[in-house]
Amino acid sequence: MRSLVVYLRGLTLFVAGIVVGTVMMQPSAAQGNKTTGLRLNHVGIAVTNLQDSLNFYTKVMGFKVAYTNGTEGRPGNTFLQISRDTFLEVAQAGANAPAGITHVGIGTEDAASTVAQLRQAGATVPDVRPGGPSGSLLSNVTDPNGIRFELNEQPAGSLMRKAIESWK
Repeated sequence: MRSLVVYLRGLTLFVAGIVVGTVMMQPSAAQGNKTTGLRLNHVGIAVTNLQDSLNFYTKVMGFKVAYTNGTEGRPGNTFLQISRDTFLEVAQAGANAPAGITHVGIGTEDAASTVAQLRQAGATVPDVRPGGPSGSLLSNVTDPNGIRFELNEQPAGSLMRKAIESWK
């Protein structure tokens, strides 16, 4: 029980940091790297109880459910919108995804160009692939510490693009 309390406290502080950083930074300064065009898009987490976590993030933290990717009979990833361009991706923890941070989502306007640029700089990056029903275009790059960065492009019509454009 104590480890769950410690985990939730750390997770709450992490999310609070994202919220404070989002509010305190000017959107243009916080969202884009002028050289590469890359920006923080989302953080993916796996949680021990999906419904309890969604209740916490929507009712306590005030995040808005943007959309859910799921397959029949299996809970999917729910994207919670923190600000216009920043999301929290919440998924059920399991044998292959223990509770905790699973990845960092990096947004780009052109995933294929970003992959080419990273390869030229020496990274091993797979080709861009469709992100399934979300309409995203995705690839991944892993840093020297084993941390996965999900590169994502949100073309017109993608679920995330629709959420961004409808932000009020």
